[in-house]
Amino acid sequence: MPFIPMLPHKIPTKPKHILGIDPGIATTGFGVIELIKTTPHWITHGVIQTPKQEILASRLENIKKEIHAICKKYAITTAGMEAIFFAKNTKTAINVAHARGVILLTFEELHIPCYEFTPLQMKRTITGFGQADKKQVEYMIQAILKPKKPFKKDDAADALAIALCTCYNLVSLNIRV
Repeated sequence: MPFIPMLPHKIPTKPKHILGIDPGIATTGFGVIELIKTTPHWITHGVIQTPKQEILASRLENIKKEIHAICKKYAITTAGMEAIFFAKNTKTAINVAHARGVILLTFEELHIPCYEFTPLQMKRTITGFGQADKKQVEYMIQAILKPKKPFKKDDAADALAIALCTCYNLVSLNIRV
């Protein structure tokens, strides 16, 4: 039987919108959920892609504009982002760090609190097992949120998982979402 985290009794009564981000320079995944009382609901998910031939500054500007537009369109109140935990490829890690910096700056400018979770923390929260594979995480996201469109990229599924992880962790700590 799949593990479904329980939410505590002290839950905000007004709907809250939580944005999850799986940062990257080529592809940044995003997922938006709405927390209504004790139940998270899927709103949307997708990816922001930047052309490889563009210079780094242009790619970062594109990511910033897209994140800003998503936050405004869905009235985001809280965000969660995957933390960099380990990188075999230094260049990739540096580019992901650039993207993370731009995204964090966007949240700061919009006064949206952002919380960070490692993949292990996210997997443990969503599946109950920190070493779960992508298929197990996607299965739980499907079971809990029932998204109305398929995941074209893993980045979008990971972003929804981060959004759900943010929701569960903040509510369990009784932090205002």
